[in-house]
Amino acid sequence: MLPFGFLIGGLQERRHLNSLTQREAELAAIQVCNLKNVPHPETVTDAGMVMGHVVIASDYYKSFATSLRNLFGGQMKSAESLMTRARRESLVRLKQNAQRAGAAEVWNLRFAFSNISQMRGRTGNMQVELLAYGTAIRRG
Repeated sequence: MLPFGFLIGGLQERRHLNSLTQREAELAAIQVCNLKNVPHPETVTDAGMVMGHVVIASDYYKSFATSLRNLFGGQMKSAESLMTRARRESLVRLKQNAQRAGAAEVWNLRFAFSNISQMRGRTGNMQVELLAYGTAIRRG
């Protein structure tokens, strides 16, 4: 059962990563920065908050591998992969929302994270919630 889970989980992850790469390329024109102060604020015609939210769960094989790694210590690559996918997906969704608002820039980008698999003592597969937010601006 573990080899089957490994194959299906790996296939799903590769599909998601390919989708992310394609969508990131489509949204490359929207500039994102974590600085608080917008240069040349006199050219800003409109500003508003935009967000990108995602909840991603790991497959059971990776959760099993991570729990074994937790026993022996060391780098948890499967957890890193999960967090990287969540960060990229939330940023893509933030850029899509900025694009819908007609903005070409997002300033003061921040990320908020929650490990929802540990809420109320749950065990099993890893689940993370990630929220990207910032100020989308339009210039005149």
